[in-house]
Formats: sequence, structure tokens, C-alpha cells
Amino acid sequence: MTDYDDKILNREILLAFWKVHILHHAAEQPIVGNWMLKELRHHGYDASPGTLYPLLNRMAEYGWLSVEVRGKGPRAIREYRLTAVGAEVLRVVRRQMAELVGEVRGGDSELDPEKGCEDE
Repeated sequence: MTDYDDKILNREILLAFWKVHILHHAAEQPIVGNWMLKELRHHGYDASPGTLYPLLNRMAEYGWLSVEVRGKGPRAIREYRLTAVGAEVLRVVRRQMAELVGEVRGGDSELDPEKGCEDE
């Protein structure tokens, strides 16, 4: 049993990780929602289409991703590609992540999940 609410954790923190995953994979190759859903689940995220697809749409609205629709109707395939703006966002996120990981690790070679948790 956990002392935190999974839904709050997902919404407030882990959803940002989803965005980083999406940007990262879109930098490698075009992605489609169904594949991204499986990829997020593979990494242990509680991903659902009801959260992922609006997120992809917002990222496209921000100009981070472009969307190419192939086909028509509900079965149309939407292929997402990283834009120049998205590449810049990914560059900034990678720099900030590297700094954060270094700080959280405290210079250790392995991340200690208990380090800095004084309430336990």
C-alpha cells in the first residue's frame, strides 16, 4: 500500500515523463499513437488512449509535433513527427534532465531511491 495517490502522481509528475518519451521517440522516427501507448506501458506507465491522444494533440498545438493523417474517418492513422520547435524543446529538456539527474544522484554512480527521503 502506498501513501500517495497514483492519479495525482500520474497527473502532476509522470505525465511530464510521457511528453519527454514522446519527444524522444518522435526525434528518432515518426510515431503513431497506438505504438506510443504500447511503448509507455512497456516502461510501466499507466497509459490510456483517453490521456495519450489529447496529449499528442496538445503537443501538436504547441508546435512540438506535426501530424500527417493517412486515411479517413475514425480508422485514419495519425503520424506524429518532431518539428524544429519540438527539437529545441527536447534539447532544453535533455539539458535540464541531465542537471536534475546529477543533483538527485548526488555524484553517486547509481541512483539511490532512498537518498533524501527523510520521512521514512
